[in-house]
Amino acid sequence: MINKKWQVWLPLVFSLVMIAGMFFGFRLHQQTGGKQGFFAREQRSSLQEAIDLIRSKYVDKVKIDSLQDNAMDGLMNQLDPHSVYIPNRDVAEANEDITGNFQGIGVEFNIFSDTVNVLYVVPGGPADKAGLQIGDRIIKVDDSSVVSKTLPSDEIRRMIRGSGGSRVKLSVLRNNTVQYFYVTRGTIPLPSLDAAYMISAGNGYIRLNKFSETTYQEFMRALEDLQAQGMKSLMLDLRGNGGGLVNQAVFIADEFIAGSNLIVYTEGTNSEKREYRAQKEGMFEKGKLVVLVDELTASASEILAGALQDLDRATIVGRRSFGKGLVQEQYPLTDGSAIRLTVARYFTPLGRSIQRPYDKGKKVYMDDLLERYHSGEMINPDSIHLSKEKVYSTKGGRKVYGGGGIMPDVFVPIDTSMYTQSITKLYLDGRFNNYVYHFYMDNRAALAVYKTPAEFAQKFVSTETAWKGLVDFARKDSINLGVIPERDKVEVQNRIRAYLARLRWRTSGFYQVANSTDRVVQKGLEALGQ
Repeated sequence: MINKKWQVWLPLVFSLVMIAGMFFGFRLHQQTGGKQGFFAREQRSSLQEAIDLIRSKYVDKVKIDSLQDNAMDGLMNQLDPHSVYIPNRDVAEANEDITGNFQGIGVEFNIFSDTVNVLYVVPGGPADKAGLQIGDRIIKVDDSSVVSKTLPSDEIRRMIRGSGGSRVKLSVLRNNTVQYFYVTRGTIPLPSLDAAYMISAGNGYIRLNKFSETTYQEFMRALEDLQAQGMKSLMLDLRGNGGGLVNQAVFIADEFIAGSNLIVYTEGTNSEKREYRAQKEGMFEKGKLVVLVDELTASASEILAGALQDLDRATIVGRRSFGKGLVQEQYPLTDGSAIRLTVARYFTPLGRSIQRPYDKGKKVYMDDLLERYHSGEMINPDSIHLSKEKVYSTKGGRKVYGGGGIMPDVFVPIDTSMYTQSITKLYLDGRFNNYVYHFYMDNRAALAVYKTPAEFAQKFVSTETAWKGLVDFARKDSINLGVIPERDKVEVQNRIRAYLARLRWRTSGFYQVANSTDRVVQKGLEALGQ
């Protein structure tokens, strides 16, 4: 009887064993890569073998991490200019522009006379809560002195920053007295939006410096606020914006573009074509729109500008953009480092490739901006470039060009006035910033009278006084500003006003004052019909 029962159940038992074996075999196959035998050892790359040999056999002591970083950089250099290796110590900082925040105490500082001077304290941030003020001088971080001629500002920044919730002790010199502050680090925002204000009656202005996870949200708050102030036309300033997250640029484009129009698409050898289209009714689909671009406008910024140009939605003003049309995805590595690898190319709605050629090597590619200046392209549109590339036509009959970057509809040449050597020296070594900061600190009460940047730009009457103070300040370092051309003097005075406004109202104040004499902005206003 037992044998008969066993004969009945035996096939079922064999079936279960076979299924279990197939399941676990498949899982093991996945884990081992599926290309080697059951007991085969994992093969190492020759690069890893070489590093291991150097670690165990080399005659001298070697910094293996640096060796590996250099090897990875060499590998990336064989690819396109935008595929990069990020060592594990730099990953967190590299991701800050993407996430739109970092862990720190919430101060902005600059180094004047070998001392860390606090220029700004984020309202409501950790440093503000601990009691730090503008004008404080940080002399120690924990037990380490930061008063030094050789300590780099990046190193000081790393000392001040740290993981959220950790505490740092700051020794601060205030009114010639040393005080101690204990600051608990926290999340500090990195805004994408530099300025948003009514630049003239009915005309709004928004400037974005990047596309991070918070950009669309910041943009929408600004757009709603400007519309509430009666905005009918908009100037979107993307100059100097190096890009970032594509989806944020697409979301913003959707606010300007009607229907289900194509905004951008991506395609690569190992990546299928992917289209990004407008999906909803936007908040600003009909008003006049001008977009400002320059040679540092790149990537996601070019996607936005290119889509608005292809669809006849905006007038592009400025100079040819950078020409970065490659899609990167970031992949973590086992040691905490990462690779940002190019996986596809961007194309505008008309099929224009944004990416400029890089087949002559990274150096030639990175020197392109300098070559544009020497070739005269930044003074006049480069007709040779345009004639070589494919010409596209928009539905409105506008001609647009492929082959690298976005060509503006209204070209504004770069200012070719060459500063005298003394002015250039003043800017490059930080003495200009030093002077403006101390002028601001000495005149805070007088500057507090001005309630808005616009009022300051119109009524500030101490420009000549500030200029004379700068002349005296520079003379101490054997720099003679008394003999510079009048045009240079006016430019420096404009910059003094803008920098003072930045210390008073942050980036918004800087651009509100600087824009009043900015030729590209003035051309943008003309395009809006101002």
